[in-house]
Amino acid sequence: MSVAVITGANRGLGAEWVAQLLDAGWTVYAGYRTQIGRLGSLACDSLTINQLDVQSMESVHSFADGAPGRIDLLVNNAGVADGRWRDLTEIDDKWALEVMDINALGPVRVVQALYPKMSHDGLVKVAMTSSLMASIDDCEMGRSYAYRASKTALNMFTVSMKKEAAERNISFVVLHPGWVKTSMGGDRAPVEMPESVEGMRKVVEELTLENSGQFIQYDGKQLPW
Repeated sequence: MSVAVITGANRGLGAEWVAQLLDAGWTVYAGYRTQIGRLGSLACDSLTINQLDVQSMESVHSFADGAPGRIDLLVNNAGVADGRWRDLTEIDDKWALEVMDINALGPVRVVQALYPKMSHDGLVKVAMTSSLMASIDDCEMGRSYAYRASKTALNMFTVSMKKEAAERNISFVVLHPGWVKTSMGGDRAPVEMPESVEGMRKVVEELTLENSGQFIQYDGKQLPW
């Protein structure tokens, strides 16, 4: 039975990933920061949950220690918004650094801690939840300074990691879920969570070592860096 690890899994897209993978017969190890949220309603023998704060190395290593010994898929979903400051005079540098720490470095900490359990004969896939807002080419409106920068940094970390991870049979993909109806996306968003995750799962299914490190939208469209 295939094993997936999902971070930020208590609500939104993370919880939807858990639900769909469980329905597909996966064993899932899920992380939540403070409240278990939707994970409570998904409880079953194939689901194990554990607390995870991606800013804390102690928490990350404790989470990794509790993970199954062999991992086939990691979905780094944990992340935060930045308040979408209206202009540069409103940028809060302390919070900006927090956003960078959570969104860019947090997923790297998780990959580092789980790396030994992802090194085996089978192809391992790592999905990084990014955003079109990470695209420098597409940054026409500006604003959301820290969020944009954090996801751009995540993209670069991912492309850098995929170079050496290929030697261990690990493939990465950078995913844009679309503008989704979540607490972050809001009610006006045109994409429903099940549609987004179904699309991202299809992208992950098609992931190989040869196409590792691509920046792809949930519907399969390749995005500009």
